[in-house]
Amino acid sequence: MPTTVVEIHVPLTPAPGLPDGAYPFPWIDAVEDFLTGLEERGPVRVHDDGEEDGDAYVFFVTGAGEEALLAVASRVAALSGVPAGAFAVVGDDTAEEPGQARRIPLPLPLPGVGR
Repeated sequence: MPTTVVEIHVPLTPAPGLPDGAYPFPWIDAVEDFLTGLEERGPVRVHDDGEEDGDAYVFFVTGAGEEALLAVASRVAALSGVPAGAFAVVGDDTAEEPGQARRIPLPLPLPGVGR
């Protein structure tokens, strides 16, 4: 039976205001640290190493239901320094390529806000 995997696609945008020669994507490390912290507390797991996919960097999470995984994706999109324009793709572990399932803009609206 396939396992739900949520891909978190973040535009591969360099962080503004960095000194010359600095690593242009420090937010990638911040997201990986955030996801590792969640993984240590369970049940969310990092499904695979993050990877560049076109003009985005993609992180993969699994181990919980779709709603919980989308909440994680939304928290990632809201982290300080993460470029705007992130989106999630809800799929499963049988996907051969990233980005081939249902796409959801991030961050998700908070329940009860704007109603």
